Amino acid sequence: MKLLSHLDGELLALDGNALRRKRRTAESPCTPHVKVDGRAMLAFCSNDYLGLASHPLLIEALREGAGRYGAGSGASHLVSGHSRAHVLLEERLAAFMSPHLESAGAISFSTGYMANLAILSALGGPDTELFSEELNHASLIDGARLSRSSVKVYPHCDLAALEQMLHASAMQKKLVVTDSVFSMDGNLAPLPQLLALCERHDAWLVVDDAHGFGVLGENGRGALEHFSLRSPNLVYMGTLGKAAGVAGAFVAAHETVIEWLVQRARPYIYTTAAPPALAHALLASIDIIEGGEGKQRRAHLRSLIRQLKDSLRLAQWQHMDSGTAIQPVVIGENEAALRAAAKLEEGGFWVPAIRPPTVPVHTARLRITLSAAHASDEVERLALALNKIEKEI
Repeated sequence: MKLLSHLDGELLALDGNALRRKRRTAESPCTPHVKVDGRAMLAFCSNDYLGLASHPLLIEALREGAGRYGAGSGASHLVSGHSRAHVLLEERLAAFMSPHLESAGAISFSTGYMANLAILSALGGPDTELFSEELNHASLIDGARLSRSSVKVYPHCDLAALEQMLHASAMQKKLVVTDSVFSMDGNLAPLPQLLALCERHDAWLVVDDAHGFGVLGENGRGALEHFSLRSPNLVYMGTLGKAAGVAGAFVAAHETVIEWLVQRARPYIYTTAAPPALAHALLASIDIIEGGEGKQRRAHLRSLIRQLKDSLRLAQWQHMDSGTAIQPVVIGENEAALRAAAKLEEGGFWVPAIRPPTVPVHTARLRITLSAAHASDEVERLALALNKIEKEI
């Protein structure tokens, strides 16, 4: 069959460029100590930044939520699937983010990908110019394509270029869209300066804080708290399956924006609502993030980040300058990155090799992610292994 032959050829091309991805099967809960494909490993690859995915309180809350609300929602939010648990979670999230948003409201989604598609497709349109950061996540790129807006891409963290684009735009509506923490580099967008530009040019600033929510800020309110930002121009997306340890995402913004998403966001309107039990478990998660335990976990995570920086002694590979839980080590070519990941695996470490198109060509890397569930000695062992493997390769 010609169609299958074509796909076989494309797959062989991926093999030839060391670009075929491989799924690994985890056979245990999401913790640093996992069983993968039958083997015990020390994982430095999850986005469970606070170590809440297997927290006993969340497990019990999920069990309680299933007993109270059942296993599924049964319909979309606007039919019959909008549960009391969803209402309580959205009210809690709106209150949690209210120090940074005027007249804050919140709306929950099944995934961060869906949330980003919803924001950009609902706020964009033929009368809109959308300014997208060069290194934005795929969900923001796809959302921009679906928005029917005129899309301009500005260079990474280049405020001068963005200002010129905004000044030249004659469109009625403007959206500036950026990740807060860039998922493959670990660095932060210059959000204060971006917000100042948006306020000056009457533009929305859409912030994807997938890797900042729960981690950044004194109380875990993410990048907005980290930078002490507050503005009606902000539209904030936070995920709930990373630092929050469960699943889903939310958008927080002025209540008028939230109502518009309810009315016009197709990824919200035309999909079955997430199980209410997840929303019930997330209420416990937000309590931990905001409380004393969350502060302790964030402090421990910061100490691990400092420790890794101090312990790596790399001569050829580049440990990127990141103050977040994402600690990439750029190796360069795909084959070398795969060899490094394989060497780490031989030593019992699970660290993925990230290759194009996720990252630019010739910048294949090891994406190390730290968690508050890691111990100091485990980070030290990883650093020693990396120092040794670089010399061997």
